[in-house]
Amino acid sequence: MLHLPVLRGGRPYRSRIVHRLTDIRTGEPVAEVSQANAGLIARDLATGAVGAASLSRLDTARLLEISRAAAAAFHDGVLPVGDQEQGPGDYLQQLSATTGMPASLARANMDKIRYVLDEMGTVLSGLTRGLDLSVLDRGHGRQGGSRVSFRRETPVLGAVLPNNSPGVHSLWLPAVALKVGLALKPGAREPWTPVRVAQALLASGCPADALGVYPTDHSGATELLLRCGRSMVFGDRATVRPWADDPRVEVHGPGWSKVVLGEDAPRLWRRHLDLLADSVAANGGRSCVNASGVWTCAEGREIAEALAVRLGAIEARGLDDPQARLAAFPDRAAADRLSEHIDRQLGVPGAIDLTAALRPAGRVAEVDGCAFLLPTVVLCDSPDHPLARSEFLFPFVAVVETSRRELVESLGETLVATALTEDPALVDELRAAPHVDRLNVGPIATCTVAWDQPHEGNLFDLLYHRRAYQAAEPRPGTYSPPAPAA
Repeated sequence: MLHLPVLRGGRPYRSRIVHRLTDIRTGEPVAEVSQANAGLIARDLATGAVGAASLSRLDTARLLEISRAAAAAFHDGVLPVGDQEQGPGDYLQQLSATTGMPASLARANMDKIRYVLDEMGTVLSGLTRGLDLSVLDRGHGRQGGSRVSFRRETPVLGAVLPNNSPGVHSLWLPAVALKVGLALKPGAREPWTPVRVAQALLASGCPADALGVYPTDHSGATELLLRCGRSMVFGDRATVRPWADDPRVEVHGPGWSKVVLGEDAPRLWRRHLDLLADSVAANGGRSCVNASGVWTCAEGREIAEALAVRLGAIEARGLDDPQARLAAFPDRAAADRLSEHIDRQLGVPGAIDLTAALRPAGRVAEVDGCAFLLPTVVLCDSPDHPLARSEFLFPFVAVVETSRRELVESLGETLVATALTEDPALVDELRAAPHVDRLNVGPIATCTVAWDQPHEGNLFDLLYHRRAYQAAEPRPGTYSPPAPAA
């Protein structure tokens, strides 16, 4: 059986404790994964077994070359993965088998990761606001006419990673090009992408001591977050809540992303129905940038009914079907519990499931031994209904009609808001809203990502601190007293 080791400074380590990965369709074993305990993680991070020592000796131009080479290796290469070799087709099959992500969606995510690695210079230009990256090599330079210097906050970025979608791994990729090592805790069912990216980087010339991959349990994940000077954590509200107020940790939790329509909604929503449907259902509805809400000032029922017809046409298909648009749940019982939870919330007055009539066999479907949750559109008569504030790992959306006066404030925490309106006052309110993170103005789906823009925090700002920097002219023996303080 394929064995995936721990990577300690890029070098494989076989543990006596292993976690077995199985095919969600058949239950057959796919791989066993060595597990790192909390003590091993603490020791590696304390001794510098993983870090930025070798990266610091490379200039950023060379690191960008490594990133571009890794893009091709990740997407097209045959790479060592554990004790076997893995081609791109193997990667897609293994990922699909253990996570339920259909091959069609896995391939799209694979393309996304390749793009970010290949266009790393563009990504870093956006994150650094156009900084000449040689400033990181020299330690100081100029930006916008001012002298600048940046202090690296940590030699290693920790990341506690999810299972939901391979595309999220694009968020930690810039660390190596920014001269920061990586200590990655993969999702229990999705070690494939972190391991393949690490091997692609190693094959492309990345120093081995910059890379650590630590499959582990909850205690190991906690140790990683406590030991690393800067970290990312992905997960649901319960997972990320303990780290929400820790400035060292960038939290990636539920997005509660939304499409917002103003009083001119009756003129606009019909021409943008495809955008509404794509915002909800792209990538199987598994991303934090998928819309879980449509907030509108008018025609809420009409919008919900049209979305129900459009999304209700999406069928559950086998994981190998090239037309598959839904991801399976690895555990049928989890799908049943989630569907029952939604039904209980529908028991709270003020919400109706408009897709129920379109799926007489129920919300849970089974195809080729896999359980799927079918798209669900609910109409809520108030932003305070519990389903108006819900987000799930399948295409689910609440359509909420509210007054123009209460619209922006009622949105609540929102990772991405797409404003479909020609009302400049509404756009201004959304720009000023502190609870709206990313803002799309005009017909841009919530799931459209601009890679030169920060996502839920800026990785460069997490890893580097701008400091004051002054250097005396090289004239020995001279000194000018400081001017009086203001």
